[in-house]
Amino acid sequence: MSVGLLPAHRRPRKLKTDGTPRKRPVDWEGQEQAVLIRWLLGEKMRGEPVGQLYDVIYHVPNGGQRSKSTGAAMKRQGVKSGVSDLVVMDARGGWFGLYMEFKASPPHTAALADSQHDWLALAEERGYCAVLAVGLEEAKRVLNDYALLTPTYRHGMKANIMGTEWRKGK
Repeated sequence: MSVGLLPAHRRPRKLKTDGTPRKRPVDWEGQEQAVLIRWLLGEKMRGEPVGQLYDVIYHVPNGGQRSKSTGAAMKRQGVKSGVSDLVVMDARGGWFGLYMEFKASPPHTAALADSQHDWLALAEERGYCAVLAVGLEEAKRVLNDYALLTPTYRHGMKANIMGTEWRKGK
C-alpha cells in the first residue's frame, strides 16, 4: 500500500466545516460493557453470588453501522430495533430473566431510544425484569441485586414442543 492511500475497504472520513478530518468515533458504551462482562467473570472466579450470572448473560449485537444490504439481511433473520443490550437467562425473584439496556456513564450517555423504551416495557409485560443501567457502577449494582434474588423454580408439567432432539449425550 502506498503511503497516504487508504485501504480499499475504508472510506475517507468526512471533513468538518473547517476542512479538518473528523475524529474516529469512540464506542464508550461498548468499552464499558466489555469491562462489565470482564468484572462478572472475575466475580465468578472469586465465587461471588453475582458471578453465577456470567454463564447465563449474553449481549445482543443489534447496534453498529452496517451496509443497507447487511441490515436488510439481519432484519429478515429476526433482528429487531430496540432489543436490550444484555440478557440474563436466569429466572429469579419471580421474573423469567433480566433484560438490561446498558448506557455509557456520563458524559457519554446516549438517550434511550423510543424503540428501546418500548422493548423494556414489552419485556416487563411478558414477565421479565427490565432495567435501564446508566454506567458501569449502576450495571454492577443491578446485577448484584438480581443475583441476590431467590431463584424462580419451574412448577407443574412442561409443555412438549418437539424439535430436533438435543438432550441426548454429547
